Amino acid sequence: MSQTIRLQCRCGAVEMETRGTPIMSTECHCTSCRTAAGIMESLPDAPRLREATGGTRTEMFRKDRLRCIKGAEQLREFRLTEKTKTRRVVTSCCNTPIFLDFTEGHWIDLYGPLWPGGTLPPLQMRTMVGDRDDPSALPDDVPNFKTHSLRFFLRLIGAWIAMGFGRPKIDYVEGELNVVPG
Repeated sequence: MSQTIRLQCRCGAVEMETRGTPIMSTECHCTSCRTAAGIMESLPDAPRLREATGGTRTEMFRKDRLRCIKGAEQLREFRLTEKTKTRRVVTSCCNTPIFLDFTEGHWIDLYGPLWPGGTLPPLQMRTMVGDRDDPSALPDDVPNFKTHSLRFFLRLIGAWIAMGFGRPKIDYVEGELNVVPG
């Protein structure tokens, strides 16, 4: 539980730190994640975010175990709609996608490409594959769930119980990213 992981954007101006192990390692195939990934990948010099399968790889962490240790002034958010409670956070220095924040939730999804080569934890499941035109084309190396599985929710609830039902806010994002949602 004392594992500390430091992750940084491509240019090194932003550095994040997590403590402990991820709640779970997922690849999301929902329409929103795939749309947002396309927007982030279209930014100048942005890295690829979508996996070969088309999904978005994330490591889910408790919010109380994440902090920005350098470059918070470079973080920008965007939302697919004005009313969505989900925001994506990207750096303004090099357009590196950093995390997805369910603002009313207790967890944060750090994007998989932040991990240096060979250090990303093994994928545990694909979620929301029912949003795809042909989910049968996905590999069967991990479970491919049509929506969010019971296992998914149990892991999130377990983490929330361990946090004493807290919902920390990520309040160090400094502004908005000017993008036009797809």
